[in-house]
Amino acid sequence: MAGPTVVGGRAAAGFSGAECRLAPPCRAPGADRPSGPVGGMENQGVPPGPYRATRLWNEVTTSFRAGMPLRKHRQHFKKYGNCFTAGEAVDWLYDLLRNNSNFGPEVTRQQTIQLLRKFLKNHVIEDIKGKWGSENLDDNSQLFRFPANSPLKTLPRRHPELRKNRIENFSKDKDSIFKLRNLSRRTPKKHGLHFSQENAEKMNCEIINEHQENSVDNREISQKDVEEAWRYVILIYLQTILGVSSLEEVINPKQVIPQCIMYNMTNTSKHGVVILQDKSDDLPHWVLSAMKCLANWPRSNDMNNPTYVGFERDVFRTIADYFLDLPEPLLTFEYYELFVNILGLLQPHLERVAIDALQLCCLLLPPPNRRRLQLLMRMISRMSQNVDMPQLHDAMGTRSLMIHTFSRCVLRCAEEVDLDELLAARLVSFLMDHQQEILQVPSYLQTAVEKHLDYLRKGHIKNPGDGVIAPLPTYSYCKQISAQEFDEQKVSTSQAAVAELLENIIKNKSLPVKEKRKKLKQFQKEYPLIYQKRFPTSESEAALFGDKPTIKQPMLILRKPKFCSLRY
Repeated sequence: MAGPTVVGGRAAAGFSGAECRLAPPCRAPGADRPSGPVGGMENQGVPPGPYRATRLWNEVTTSFRAGMPLRKHRQHFKKYGNCFTAGEAVDWLYDLLRNNSNFGPEVTRQQTIQLLRKFLKNHVIEDIKGKWGSENLDDNSQLFRFPANSPLKTLPRRHPELRKNRIENFSKDKDSIFKLRNLSRRTPKKHGLHFSQENAEKMNCEIINEHQENSVDNREISQKDVEEAWRYVILIYLQTILGVSSLEEVINPKQVIPQCIMYNMTNTSKHGVVILQDKSDDLPHWVLSAMKCLANWPRSNDMNNPTYVGFERDVFRTIADYFLDLPEPLLTFEYYELFVNILGLLQPHLERVAIDALQLCCLLLPPPNRRRLQLLMRMISRMSQNVDMPQLHDAMGTRSLMIHTFSRCVLRCAEEVDLDELLAARLVSFLMDHQQEILQVPSYLQTAVEKHLDYLRKGHIKNPGDGVIAPLPTYSYCKQISAQEFDEQKVSTSQAAVAELLENIIKNKSLPVKEKRKKLKQFQKEYPLIYQKRFPTSESEAALFGDKPTIKQPMLILRKPKFCSLRY
C-alpha cells in the first residue's frame, strides 16, 4: 500500500516500529554540531498515521540530541566536557519548538522546561553525575549531558489478526475506498442524542420524500441508506481534504456515527450552536451563567452578579474546574489520533486545509461534546480579545492563560503521552483563532448527501458506499519564491499602489485647486521618487494647473570691492 502524502508538501520519512533504534552516541564538542535549531526538524514533517505523537517525540529527541551545542563547563572547581547547562538547553529547545509547525509560536518557556524534565525522566539526558529518572530540572546553570545511548520510544504494534480483518474490510471493493455498507454499525452511546420529531427526522424525511416523489421505477431510499450515505460522504471529503491515499491509518469508519453528524447538522441555534433535546446532558446552569458573564465582560446581561475585587478570577476558576473535571476531553479519547494527525496541516500555507478538515472532524463529536466545545471556544476567544478584561493571572496574559488552562480538557490521550500538552496547546490556539469557521455547519455536505442519494435512487450506484459523489474540493498553493524575489515584488506592488493614489489625486475634479496643491506637495514630500517619475519637469507639473512655469533667475554674484589702505 502506498505511503500517505501530505497536501502542498512532501511527506518526510517517520519512524516505524521496525526502525526504532538507539540514537548515536555523543560527539566531541563542536564536531559538525550546529549552533542553533537551523536545519533541524522545523523543515521536516511527520506524515499522517497512527501513534503520531510518539513519532513526534522520537523526532524531537533526535533533533535535540543532534543539534544541541556541547562545550566545556566549570562547576565547583572542576571542568566537564561535552555538556550543557539547563538554561542553554531551554534556550535551544525553545527556539526549535517555536519554529516547528507541529507546535508553533504559542509554545511557552515553561512548557519547554516541562519537556526537558520529561527528557530527564526518560533518560534522553542525564545530569553530569549520570543521574536520571526524576524531573529535577530548572532553568538554571545545572549541568547535563547526553547518555551514551538515548533510546527512542517503540511504536506499539497492532495485533496481526486485527490488521488482517481491517485490511479485508478496506479491500472488498477496489473501486471504492470504503465499502461502508458491509461494515457493522455501532449503536451510539447515550450522549444526548435524542432526535426530536421536528428536527431529528426532518432532514431524513425530506430527503426520502423528495426522492420518492414522482418516481415509480426508482429505488426506495431507506433510513439505513441515508445514514450510510452520510458516513461515506464525510469520510470521502475528509480524505480528499487531507490529501492521503487512505484513511485507514487515521480513523476507522466504524468510529463515524451518522446519527451524530445528522444531529449536529440540524439541531442548531441561529448562531450554529448545537441545541440538546435532553437537557440533562447540557452544561449546568451555573456554568452557563459564569461563561456568559466572562464572555460579555463587563457588559454582562445578568446584573445580579456581585462586584468585588477578584470576582472575575473566582468566576474563571469555577469554569476551569468544571471543564478540567470532565471524565474525557471534549474531542474524546476515540478521536485523539485523528486530531493529532490534522495538527501536521497547521502551517501558514495549509491554513485553509486545516480549517476544512477540523470543520468535518468536529461534526463527528457527540452533540454534548460539540456544544461544550462551541461555547468554550466562543468564550475564550472573546476573553482573549477583550481589552477591558481584568488581569486573571499575575504572570500570564489572558490568551496564554486560556491556552494553558483549557488545552488539556480539549485534547489528550487516554494513555499519558509526553507531548500531549504541547500538541493540545497548538490545537487550542488554532481553534481560538478560527472557531467561527471551524464550528459552523458546512452547507456543501448536505448538498453532497442529497446528490449521492439521488444517484442511488436512480440506480447509478448500487450501494451508498459506491462511486464518486460530487465535485470534491481541490486546493492549489502558491509557488515558493526566494527572499529577494519577495522583497522585489513587495516594493513593486507597494509603489504601484502609491502611484495609483497619486493618479487619483490628479484626476479628482471635485477637489479644489488649493487643496489639490496641498495634497500634491505633501505627496512629493513623502514619496519624492514616485512624484518625480510622474512630473519629471516643472513644465509637466505646471501643465496640470495651466500655469506658466516660473523660472527663477540665478542670483548675481557680486564681488566685494577691494579697499586700499589709507595708511602708508
